[in-house]
Amino acid sequence: MTAMLTSGKARVVSGMRPTGQLHLGHLVGALGNWVPLQDQYDCFYFVADWHALTSDYANTAQLTTFAYENAADWIAAGLDPEKSTIFVQSLVPEHAELYLLLSMVVPVPWLERVPTYKEQQENLKDKDLSSIGFLGYPLLQTADVAIYDARFVPVGDDQVAHLELARESVRRFNNFYGDVLVEPQPMLTKFSRLPGLDGDKKMSKSLGNTIHLSDSAADVMKKVRSMYTDPKRVRADIPGTVEGNPVFLYHDAFNPNVDEVNDLKERYRTGKVGDVEVKTKLANALNVHLEPIRERRVELLSSPNTIRDILHDGSARARVIAVETMARVRDAMKLTYR
Repeated sequence: MTAMLTSGKARVVSGMRPTGQLHLGHLVGALGNWVPLQDQYDCFYFVADWHALTSDYANTAQLTTFAYENAADWIAAGLDPEKSTIFVQSLVPEHAELYLLLSMVVPVPWLERVPTYKEQQENLKDKDLSSIGFLGYPLLQTADVAIYDARFVPVGDDQVAHLELARESVRRFNNFYGDVLVEPQPMLTKFSRLPGLDGDKKMSKSLGNTIHLSDSAADVMKKVRSMYTDPKRVRADIPGTVEGNPVFLYHDAFNPNVDEVNDLKERYRTGKVGDVEVKTKLANALNVHLEPIRERRVELLSSPNTIRDILHDGSARARVIAVETMARVRDAMKLTYR
């Protein structure tokens, strides 16, 4: 068993569901962490289309379109197909086989206790989430990483419970069948969650509180100007609260001019700067950050075959490893017929 390539780099695996346009939350929570890992690790990044079905199975019309557009966003944001394996989950069917075999040994109560199971049911009351697929999605995530002998999985604080389930599931499987699968370790990300423009704790397309990576410069400016800020600060000369203020959380995440940010914070606390200046400088910083991504995205989507070829080539490379893993798993479970 190996968790390393011949290059000696440990393997990192992560994925993202193609459920719509990508926004700044995805950039902070995933892409911004994925890109720098490419030079240090053997990175596998996948379009989690089966995971999208766990909650959006009733409407799949846009699934492949979102998959291609999301992959374009990834590459536009800095993922390099020459450095990372970029692929589609459903094009590597071995994920499903390992998920099935793991489901034979993992108790149902383990899945029911995952915090996001009840949280998502509460947040998505308009959808029927009583399916086996939705209950089992953390175990499918386990298969997603275990099938590539992933040593590390980049996660935010809100995803640690999922990874702990994966670790427990791998240990239980190995207790039955030997040292077959690698137990993944968490790689905590700097920013796990970006608040929405409305001050909600999470940026979400379903709440309409997002800035998309594809938004124009004018749209970004308009959205930033409407952002929630300190509700007690009704005039610019009233001292305001910086801590927990979404506008300043965005400055910290996207404005590289630390001196400017610190100056704005100081003047905000003492009532010497208005929201217009603070938000305008944030919008400017965001547009500087997003403009090269927007340009590259347009270029990539103007040639659909480029994205399609990248995903198919990456899926073929990923499947070579997945097939090897499943051969090892079947041998360990005495499911090999010769």
